Amino acid sequence: MYRTLFMTAALALGVVGTAVAAEPIVGNWKTATGATAEIAPCGGAFCVTLKTGKHAGKRIGNLSGTDGSYSGEITDPETDKTYSGSGAVSGNSLKMKGCVLKILCKSQTWSRL
Repeated sequence: MYRTLFMTAALALGVVGTAVAAEPIVGNWKTATGATAEIAPCGGAFCVTLKTGKHAGKRIGNLSGTDGSYSGEITDPETDKTYSGSGAVSGNSLKMKGCVLKILCKSQTWSRL
C-alpha cells in the first residue's frame, strides 16, 4: 500500500515538475532601445510583444524552438517590415537576429529583466 502511494506521489510530482519548467526564452527582456519586451508561449510558439516604449502593445515577433535556440519572424516596429529571425539564449542574454535573404543581417543583444 505504501509503495503504491509513494509511486503515485512520485509520478504526480514528476508531471507537475515537467509542467512548471519553461523555455529559457520566456520572460521579460530589455531591448537594445531600452523598451521591455515580453516573450510568452502562444499557439505552439513564442510571441514577442513590446510592453513599454513608443510601440507598447505591439507584437513584434513569433519564434519557435526549444532549449535556447529559436527561429521565426521578427518585425521592426519603426518600419513595420518583417524579417526572418532567430534568437539564442545564453544565461541572462538573448541574441536576436533579423535577416533579409539570409545575407543582410542585424543583431541585437537583449538582457533578462
